Amino acid sequence: MDNGDDLDLIRARTTERLEKAMGTFGTAALASMEDQLPWFRRMPADQRSWIGLVAQAGIAAFVEYFKNGEQTRPAIAGEVFGTAPRELLRSIKLRHTIDMVRVIIDVVETRLDDLAAPGGAAQLREAILRYTRDVAFGAAQVYAQAAETRAAWDARLEALVVNAVLRGEVDDGMHSWAAALGWTSKPVTVVAGQTPEDEDPEVTIDQMQLAARRARVDVLAGVQGRRVVVIVGGAADPMSAAKIISAKCGPGPVVVGPSVADLYESTLSARAAMAGLRAAAGWPDAPRPVHAHDLLPERALDGDDAARAYLVDEVYTPMLSAGAPLLDTLTTYLEQGSSLEATARLLFVHPNTVRYRLRRVTELTGLAPADGRNAFTLRIALVLGRFGARTA
Repeated sequence: MDNGDDLDLIRARTTERLEKAMGTFGTAALASMEDQLPWFRRMPADQRSWIGLVAQAGIAAFVEYFKNGEQTRPAIAGEVFGTAPRELLRSIKLRHTIDMVRVIIDVVETRLDDLAAPGGAAQLREAILRYTRDVAFGAAQVYAQAAETRAAWDARLEALVVNAVLRGEVDDGMHSWAAALGWTSKPVTVVAGQTPEDEDPEVTIDQMQLAARRARVDVLAGVQGRRVVVIVGGAADPMSAAKIISAKCGPGPVVVGPSVADLYESTLSARAAMAGLRAAAGWPDAPRPVHAHDLLPERALDGDDAARAYLVDEVYTPMLSAGAPLLDTLTTYLEQGSSLEATARLLFVHPNTVRYRLRRVTELTGLAPADGRNAFTLRIALVLGRFGARTA
């Protein structure tokens, strides 16, 4: 009998011993895990039972692997981890799985001398090492596939949440999707921009999420055509968070909607951000990012009803309530190229009176007539207010 036949005979005798002892391995492995692994002791009884089945399946797969002369790589995912429900993958981390495999192998190795036929200890030990390596790689593959599936599902939910916010369908169903993503952040701000040219939208979103995590804020992002819409949560300073996001956007404006209390009100922020993104072409020198509020005149000219209502209610009406002289002074001042002296001459008042009335305009509206940008906003508000008076 040659050496190969001797090894085959030893393998066959060792296999017989393994098959006879196989029934006790699972019980011994569970007892060892109970003793060595704190996370295992904290698990519910049903999950510990599932782990016992996984351990038994792993031992059975090893015996079959050894019996066949280690000629084929074992189907770890199906034979070992396939016995457990998918819920178990969410309860046990990869490092826990490696701990579990290590304990099971330790149980086998402590009885190696009894299990191996005479002269077969080295053969069995080498098989255990190779099998352990395959189990480790198999576990990593199972968890990687689960992570990919989870990531794809999360991306789909994320897109659904963003679309619901844009459509104004912020109902309990949408909140269930957000909750599935672990979203609990408040307050909320929506940022809108353009995706980078020649870049996969998924890459853009991944980069934004990575940058957001570094800034300790939460984001939900979605791409529609060349537009990217990002819901930012938990930002103490939304503009600072928007600067981080804008760095990952493509060329063009990046518009920040107003901060709102929570996801239920996020549609208000999204509408302002999207309206600002459409109207931003009217202000080529706008900062990046720019707040949607700073684009009120462009949004009003572009047909945004919310911007028009704000300019009438919050800018024109307070000045109208303050009296006709205030509106007359502002109108004349703007028409005279922001000249105090010319305004005073036309109104037959002292320049200090003009200064006082302009200060009142600033107090009432938050807009300084002497500032060119603010003057433009005031002029649009005056026109819209007069339109309203005309149709009343």
